[in-house]
Amino acid sequence: MTAFFDTHAHYDDKAFDEDRETLLEALPGKGIARVVNVGASLASCKRTVSLADRYDYIYAAVGIHPSETAELEGESPDAPGGQSAESPDALEQLKAMWNHEKCVAVGEIGLDYYWDKTHREIQKKWFVRQLRFAGERGLPVIIHSRDAARDTIDIMAGEKAGEIGGVVHCFSYTKETAGIFLDMGFYIGIGGVLTFQNARKLKEAAAYIPMDRIVLETDCPYLAPAPYRGKRNSSLYLPLVAEVLAQVKGISEEEVRRAAWENGMRLYGMKEREKI
Repeated sequence: MTAFFDTHAHYDDKAFDEDRETLLEALPGKGIARVVNVGASLASCKRTVSLADRYDYIYAAVGIHPSETAELEGESPDAPGGQSAESPDALEQLKAMWNHEKCVAVGEIGLDYYWDKTHREIQKKWFVRQLRFAGERGLPVIIHSRDAARDTIDIMAGEKAGEIGGVVHCFSYTKETAGIFLDMGFYIGIGGVLTFQNARKLKEAAAYIPMDRIVLETDCPYLAPAPYRGKRNSSLYLPLVAEVLAQVKGISEEEVRRAAWENGMRLYGMKEREKI
């Protein structure tokens, strides 16, 4: 049986502080052969690279989440007196991490108008800049887009993101919007939300998206699939997502596993290896 590739996880999150080592060491024996841990802030990117250094089956994605981009402006609105929240060479630190041998993508980057209703121009600025850095380094991008489809598409088109490639993670839009991203050559990331009873729109999109353009992800510790909705998510729940996706696509779970593995390998430019 083909192994799972969790293409988007956040094991550096504090939700895993109590049992991170035990959980991660157990993954290969549970059929999870590869994980890409994804940074969101400068600090989490550093933790992500450390995890990639420690575990051979974990790889890193380095980038600043749209809701964290203010830290790249050199100050934090929460810092006393507007003091710098990060070192002044934050961008240089990012560039160094993008050059790490196990960094396989720039992400997650993009726009979030749901959680962050301010700083939209800052989000757009750093979305563009990080897209350009990805293009310069030949790395795919991991796109975060929530309540921001039009601006996301416009920026991606303007920056010729189709020439960079990557994945729209935790896809939440319509099948018509999926078609636009597919036309750009992007993969679509699908996770636990697919199993929710109210996920009609996502199930319609998943039925429409070709199986050779879908990757599986958890976004853990968030978005655990049913029946664990609301609890801490982990890569161990990927079989639940594959089961529902197989039903939606009308194919076997093994076909879903095999395609998702191969797609993840292509997305991140990895060589095939023996599956567990």
